[in-house]
Amino acid sequence: TEPLNLEIMLFSLPLLLLLLLLLLLLLSCMFCLHAVFQEFIIMAVLGLGFLNASLQKQGWSSVAFSLFMLVLAVQWAILTDSFTEWLLSGKVPNKLTSAITVLISAGMVLGKANLVQLTVMTLLEVTAIGITRTVGSMLFQLDHHMDLMFFPIFAAYFGVIVARCLAKPLPKGSEKKTQMATPSNLFGMLGTLFLWIFWPSFNSAPLSLLDNKRTALLNTYFALAVSAVTATSVSALAHPHGKINLVHLHNAVLAGGVASSAPAYLISSPWIAMVLGLLAGLISIGGAKCLVTQDFSGVHYAFGLPGLLGVATYIVLLLWTSSSKVTGNQMLTVMGAFSFAVLMSLASGLLTGLLLRLKIWKAPHEAKYFEDQTFWEVRFFFTNSHDSF
Repeated sequence: TEPLNLEIMLFSLPLLLLLLLLLLLLLSCMFCLHAVFQEFIIMAVLGLGFLNASLQKQGWSSVAFSLFMLVLAVQWAILTDSFTEWLLSGKVPNKLTSAITVLISAGMVLGKANLVQLTVMTLLEVTAIGITRTVGSMLFQLDHHMDLMFFPIFAAYFGVIVARCLAKPLPKGSEKKTQMATPSNLFGMLGTLFLWIFWPSFNSAPLSLLDNKRTALLNTYFALAVSAVTATSVSALAHPHGKINLVHLHNAVLAGGVASSAPAYLISSPWIAMVLGLLAGLISIGGAKCLVTQDFSGVHYAFGLPGLLGVATYIVLLLWTSSSKVTGNQMLTVMGAFSFAVLMSLASGLLTGLLLRLKIWKAPHEAKYFEDQTFWEVRFFFTNSHDSF
């Protein structure tokens, strides 16, 4: 019996080791998924929440309304995607990508719209994003990671159109509300730093191959580093006394990461990523100085213009790295999907903006724009008075 027991033990030992290995692999996958999910949540809540909190009287609304729109967008994205293919793997980043898109667009209208209007905007934008993604995957046969190519452009120009529909001139004496105070500006820069830290993980998360993940992670970091240096240097050079404008850093520090969202995994050399970060920083600061809009949060300069640069870079890299036949097919696919995404963002943004102009939403008066006391019960905390504003 002893040789038999020994044979059983020798046979069962590899099985036990295999089961243990599978258990460890399952736990590591769970922790990895949790880490990616956690990074996305930090980007959305802390990064984009504080990013829009740079105006001196709009801190509470920016952070709290961003959290509300985030959780609402995730839930609505799950419900809308249930009609398509929401049971496929890797859909958690998709839901959070939709939510992050909404938060980027919200930077254009926060302070001008009440909570009901923001709710309607969230529901309509998430629906439009779901339609765009479904058409991209079914008609243009786009991979999952290609969502990153269009989401900064979709978010920026959806927000631009909605803000344009809601635009009203501020009364005289209200210009100070659109200026950045020191504490609020520090919160806005804190949000920028959160996004700067986690953007490489955001660009690499949807990719399936480990080598592509590593390439996208490193190239995104290179582009972000150069765009940060470019923003600081150009801001100092543009000032007659060599002083740095924090608004330029607020807009241009993230430009390299946004521009590398689509082409990061195709970049074969670090210097290409650095050149991309340099161009993105220059375009972002140049747009902020030359284009006159009511974009007080810098959404167009930080996400829209660098996103267009990223699409152009992706097309150039396709021409560089692929064969003529494959490149022709991919070019048609990318251009078709990009055109549809831009048209969808403009059309859905126009529809949403016109809907939000209706008087049934009881929008705040333009004299009450960019003030927390319009939406919140604000009390004097450092005086003996307990009356609300």
